[in-house]
Amino acid sequence: MREQLVMYLHGGSGNHGCEAIINSTCHMLEDIPKLLVTNSEEEDRTYSLAPLCGILQERKIAEHFFAHVWYYAWRALFRDPESFMRYRFRQVLGENRAPLYLSTGGDLYCYELSKREAITANSAFCRAGAKTVLWGCSLEPALLQEEAVVEDMKRYALITPRESITEQALREAGVTENVKAFPDPAFALEPEPADLPHGFVCGGTVGINLSPMVIGCEKVPGITMANYRRLIDHILQTTDDCVALIPHVVWHHTDDRRTLKELYRGYEANDRVFLFQDMSCQKLKYVISRCRMFIGARTHATIAAYSSCVPTLAVGYSVKARGIARDLFGSEEHYVLPVQALEDPEELIGAYEWLAARETQVREGLERMMPAYRARAAAAGEEVRRIWNDRGAASER
Repeated sequence: MREQLVMYLHGGSGNHGCEAIINSTCHMLEDIPKLLVTNSEEEDRTYSLAPLCGILQERKIAEHFFAHVWYYAWRALFRDPESFMRYRFRQVLGENRAPLYLSTGGDLYCYELSKREAITANSAFCRAGAKTVLWGCSLEPALLQEEAVVEDMKRYALITPRESITEQALREAGVTENVKAFPDPAFALEPEPADLPHGFVCGGTVGINLSPMVIGCEKVPGITMANYRRLIDHILQTTDDCVALIPHVVWHHTDDRRTLKELYRGYEANDRVFLFQDMSCQKLKYVISRCRMFIGARTHATIAAYSSCVPTLAVGYSVKARGIARDLFGSEEHYVLPVQALEDPEELIGAYEWLAARETQVREGLERMMPAYRARAAAAGEEVRRIWNDRGAASER
């Protein structure tokens, strides 16, 4: 296998945020040969990534009974947790080891199972003599109180936190020498024109994204859906705007389309409400960029809006939503509505009205800052290129 940069821990392009990260990264590093090791080759070939990099299906141990038994026994007998990763990434280890690996799942450390996978994979690649990069990441500060996580962070040749909360938490934990902050790579994603339905009003439509994941974080059952329904009714009754329901993740276990289809129920005959179907991250960004305002639960749906200078309210639950809003606006207050705190079915209306009253000011602020912010996101590629170009010298030392 030829020498190339390997991008790993990518879940598949059915999460269009994951697709947007890889798409943008490939454009940043056009001169470097790249291989994407993916959990879903079929998804990645369906959307935008096939022309941009090599795509390799990772080995799934759970689908191979005898391999699973063998490696499970080996791991238990020899206390070797990396054995599963050596199986999973066998095609890019050993004789096919790459000089540099990018972990592209930005929030993997925020979930227990994927955190263990990320730590074990990083250890396996580093033990093999390669360098690794934690790319466009977000970390809950409490994670960095775990010794194993801090030790793992210090293995990376480079960490690029995508917001200041994560950067500060890393530095406070003593992880400093390998940390350089950049906006999420997807801020640099280029939109691709998509067909808009008849009646869609560019600049006169409120885009809405709602996910099963954010509903799963609510404390009052049904409160999130009730807030969204009240908001749609409010927009239709008090403005001439249209409403666009836009999915951003279509994985079977967390499919925005199911949630949005439920939200759409009762509005099917209303010619001002549109339910969008699945499409690539670039086309979704185009649709979002045509909106007047955007209310989004998925982080990368809000990034598509922010980077298109669309005034945006994040219905958030995590450090990434809070940190990105804080960096853009100086504070997450009024720009992030924590779903965990929802108690009143009209809270979303209040947050929307606050933003709508400042719509011009917010849009003009984004227009002033976004060219430099997007350029800063793209500049992260230079840090990776520096490590890539140093690979020969490193092997000679």
